[in-house]
Amino acid sequence: MEPNFVQNTFVQAVVQDKRTNKILRISTINETAYKKMQDEKVVYLCKNGQEELLTGGEYNKPVAVDAIIGNEDGSAVVIRALPEGSTTGADAFLGEKNIEDLAFLSYLQDFIEKRKREMPEGSYTTKLFTKGINKISQKVGEEAVETIIEATGGTKEQLLYECSDLIYHLIVLLTEKGLRIEDLARELRARHKE
Repeated sequence: MEPNFVQNTFVQAVVQDKRTNKILRISTINETAYKKMQDEKVVYLCKNGQEELLTGGEYNKPVAVDAIIGNEDGSAVVIRALPEGSTTGADAFLGEKNIEDLAFLSYLQDFIEKRKREMPEGSYTTKLFTKGINKISQKVGEEAVETIIEATGGTKEQLLYECSDLIYHLIVLLTEKGLRIEDLARELRARHKE
């Protein structure tokens, strides 16, 4: 549905990261901003209800528009965006640090550790732990090869699927060796040079 600028000078606009579903901004747009977004495929918003146009990443790179989806009465839109790098407000929208998705890796390892303690029947994770370090290591290797195959000749969707398998099996391996995904993050941080 198209925004209804006849009844509304401004319509509500929510800018959402297409990849993570995180809300990057809540603002408004007018007809001029809407047309510019359609023409240029870059996010434009109205600041403080004024017709001042700005890009979603005015302090960094412009944010690409993937889709603009209107509600039924045309009074609001969701702008599905593809930010490159940091965007203004993306790291601190309403105080949120946008770490929820990354924190899931820690939650996943907690779940895998629980599987190791309880060893429920019928669980794939239990099966891996039962077969031991050699089988777990072999699975990490297999998933790494499948990831490489998808990276060099597959689709992004299949690459994401195989990378997820690789990370899962890597977390199982870390758990078997008494390590945590946070240990891995600390090691990478220690190596990082600005």
